[in-house]
Amino acid sequence: MSLDCLNNPIPHLHAQLQQGILTLAIHRPEAKNALYTDLYLAIEQALYQADQSSEVRVVILRGANADFTAGNDMQDFAANLKNPVSPAGNGAPFRLLKAAAKFSKPLIIGVQGVAIGIGVTLLLHADFVYADESALFQIPFVSLGLSPEGCASKLLQQQAGYLLAADLLLSARRFDVQTAVQARIVSQISAEPYLQAEKTAQHLSQLPLASLKQSKALMKANLDDIIDWIDHEAEIFMQRVQSPEMREALTAFKEKRKPDFSKF
Repeated sequence: MSLDCLNNPIPHLHAQLQQGILTLAIHRPEAKNALYTDLYLAIEQALYQADQSSEVRVVILRGANADFTAGNDMQDFAANLKNPVSPAGNGAPFRLLKAAAKFSKPLIIGVQGVAIGIGVTLLLHADFVYADESALFQIPFVSLGLSPEGCASKLLQQQAGYLLAADLLLSARRFDVQTAVQARIVSQISAEPYLQAEKTAQHLSQLPLASLKQSKALMKANLDDIIDWIDHEAEIFMQRVQSPEMREALTAFKEKRKPDFSKF
């Protein structure tokens, strides 16, 4: 299968294939690599095609610069509210999350700078995550009047334990790389996360791909449940999008002020 990300690239996604390693680098530095509909779908398609391609053995997903991603582009998000997708799980962010969850080959993510919203929930579907001391994480959905996405309400509990998962999901606070390691969102702190991702990818690319895929499939025997839960969370998430709390959060964002949820 041909890789559109190589043959028909879009401006904000840089793709390179070398010796079986496909590197996908988000390049939108002016917006801290915030994601919008076409960019979500480009990464989703790149993962789908990489999974089918005999040329690709490993995928690295990272930022092209000093950030992973600031999450959803709020202007694109607000524009999409006028034409909601049904079922909710077919929305672009949820399609990307399901593509990451279904990806059968090794998926490595390198993190520098901010990883916010889907920038964190994507990590829950990676096999290796490397981040440096600059990394700053946040799962902000509750503070926006929303709810978790990407099976985070289940996977984060399993990896971090209930109390730490509750802290990170319910408080919507920012947290550092040490906390991310404690929550088992990050595999290892590295001074050069992109270089570490490359080294791991090179090692994996020399191993039998069939064995890697079979081993990953055994560890993810509950994949169908994960996909179902992503869809379930998507429905609840999109219901919350219509909430007065979300409208207040969007208004506050446009007016560059702190939202006031005291009346709800």
